[in-house]
Amino acid sequence: MKRRISLLCLMAAMLVMVPLLQACGKAGDSGGKVELTMSAWGNPAELKVYQRAIDAYEEKNKNVSVKLIPIPSDGYEQKLLTELSGGAGADVFYVGDTTMAKLVKSNSVLPLADFLKTDASYTKAEEYAEGLWGAAKQGEELYGITVDCNPYVMYYNIKLFKEAGLKTPQQYFDEGTWNWDTFKEVTATFKSMNKYGFVQEKGSLPMLNWVWSNGGNMYDKEGSYVYDKDPKAQEAIAYIADLVKSGGVIYGGSLPKGQGMDAMFMSQQVAMVTAGRWLTPMFSENKSLEFDYIPWPTNTPEKTNPSGIAVAYVAVNKNSKQQEEAKKFLSFYVSKEGQKARLADTGNAVPSVAGIDEVVLDKGIPAHANYLLTGRDIGIAPGSPQTYYAQIPGLSNEVEDLYDLMLLGKASSEETIENISSIVKKKTEEAK
Repeated sequence: MKRRISLLCLMAAMLVMVPLLQACGKAGDSGGKVELTMSAWGNPAELKVYQRAIDAYEEKNKNVSVKLIPIPSDGYEQKLLTELSGGAGADVFYVGDTTMAKLVKSNSVLPLADFLKTDASYTKAEEYAEGLWGAAKQGEELYGITVDCNPYVMYYNIKLFKEAGLKTPQQYFDEGTWNWDTFKEVTATFKSMNKYGFVQEKGSLPMLNWVWSNGGNMYDKEGSYVYDKDPKAQEAIAYIADLVKSGGVIYGGSLPKGQGMDAMFMSQQVAMVTAGRWLTPMFSENKSLEFDYIPWPTNTPEKTNPSGIAVAYVAVNKNSKQQEEAKKFLSFYVSKEGQKARLADTGNAVPSVAGIDEVVLDKGIPAHANYLLTGRDIGIAPGSPQTYYAQIPGLSNEVEDLYDLMLLGKASSEETIENISSIVKKKTEEAK
C-alpha cells in the first residue's frame, strides 16, 4: 500500500514538473535559445551596418540569435508579399514605404502600439518624428517603426568636376548659383566629354524632388491633389524629361543590365547621382573616390527646398512563432542605442530618433554631411499629406510606371501628368 502511494506521489510530482520542464525549454526562457530571422535589402556595405545592431542585441540577450537574411532590392516586395500570403517569411522584416499600406490592409503584420508602452520595449513611440510614420500609423495603432530615414541629396564626384574645369556644386551653392540653369549647363558639359552629368532614378520621390525644387506640389499641405493644376509642378516634370532627352542626364531605368548608378559613379562615368545616405558606406570604402553631398538645384528664391525622405520600416510577421521576442528585438533595432550602433562610422542612414545626430557628423564623411540633417528637418516623407499617394496600396507603383514611360521617351510630360492625374483620382475614389 505504501509503495502504491509512493508511486502515485511520484507520478503526481512528474505531472507537476512537466509544464515546468516545458517552460524551461521554451525559446526565450533561460533554458532555451531563441532563434529569430530578419530579412532586409541592401548592398554588402549596408548589410554590415545592419549586422552591427544585431550583434549589439545578441550581446545584451545571450539567449537570442538573429539571422540576417539578405534579399535583393529588385523583387523584394513581391517576395515578401508572396511569403507572407503563404504563412511564411522572416520573424522581423524591412518594409518599404509604399509596401506598408499593403501589409496593413492584408493584416500581415502585428500591431505594436501597446508593446511600445511596456517596460520590455527599448523605445517609445513619442521618440519618433510624427512626419515619418506614413502608412505605418493608422489612427492610434502602429504597424511598423521607422528603421531610420534617408533624405535625398545629390552625390557629386569631385574629381570629375575638376577634370571638366567646372566649379564644384558646393562652390556654385556658396555663390548662390546652384540652380536649374547651372545644372543644365553642367550636364551639357559632361555630355561633351562623353560622360553623363546625372542619373535620374526611377520612382516618385526622385521625380518629386524636381517639383519641390521649383516650388510646386503634387498634393498641397492639406492632402488635396493639385498636380494637374500646378504650373510649377508641370514645369518641373517637363524640365527633367527634356534633360533626359538631351542626353546630359541618363534615366536609371534604361541602364544596361548589371550596370547600376553606383558602379557608374565609382568608375567616373557619371558626375552626379541621387540617393540618401545608403551609398555612403560603399563610396567611402573606395579610397580613390572623392565625393560630397549637395542639395537639389533650385528654381526658387530659396537656396534649399524640401526634398523627399526615403523611409523604411521594420515590422513583425503576424505568423511569427516568437512574437514577443521579435517585438523586443525590433524595438532595440530602431531605438537610440540600436540606431547609434548602425549609423555611427559612416552608417547608411540618418537617425529617425532625436538626440544622436552626431553619428552623421562625427567622421566628417563626406565634408557636407550636414545636408542630410537639413533634408530630414525640412523634407517630405511618403504618406505625409504632400505624398498622399503612398497611403493607397499599389498607387505608387502605377505612378512610377507612368514616369517610366516618359523617361524612356514613350510619353510626353503633358501626357504623363494627365495619365497620373487620371489614375490617382480613380484609385483615391476607390480607396474611400
